[in-house]
Amino acid sequence: MIASVTGEVEAVGLDRAVVRVGGVGMLVHATPTTLAGLVPGREARLATSLVVREDSLTLFGFADDDEREVFETLQTVSGVGPRLALAMLAVHTPDGLRRAVAGEDLAALQRVPGIGKKGAQRIVLEVGEKLGPATGEAAPAVTPAAAAPSPEVVEALVQLGWSEKVAAGAVEAVTGADGGPVDVPGVLRAALQHLGGHRHG
Repeated sequence: MIASVTGEVEAVGLDRAVVRVGGVGMLVHATPTTLAGLVPGREARLATSLVVREDSLTLFGFADDDEREVFETLQTVSGVGPRLALAMLAVHTPDGLRRAVAGEDLAALQRVPGIGKKGAQRIVLEVGEKLGPATGEAAPAVTPAAAAPSPEVVEALVQLGWSEKVAAGAVEAVTGADGGPVDVPGVLRAALQHLGGHRHG
């Protein structure tokens, strides 16, 4: 089990980063919010969870240990794998998920692509009190600088499970039309918040 990685950030993509640890570049999959906090050339620490499959070893990275524990707890639910658990953390903060489960807020859980009503009910039933109580304040709203819609952001949302049409609509809704440079992580977080307030199609 690789519990954490600490090292220089070599590269940051839409859904992954490369962190150099002891001369080895570790590919780490993460949420847009976690990736937004990484800067190439600077040292960073990520709490990690190694998912072992017959044909692959995949490392998932998180801003802190709490987020990793929520990620691992979500996977105890039948039908929830690492990709869906990561998508849940892309849409909701750990405390947001705790509140949704504790309050049996099925609508909030269904905002995650790939989770329908039955899946949301199963999560509430099977996770129960495993996530524990909410520990902090709700995350503040993200308001990125006005920017032109970016195909990179649309692509990232499609990878998380939304249709291209819905993803493009969300990006257009949260960006301005001044043609300025795109703050990809900021726009992606804002688009996720926008989609979190609306049922996806």
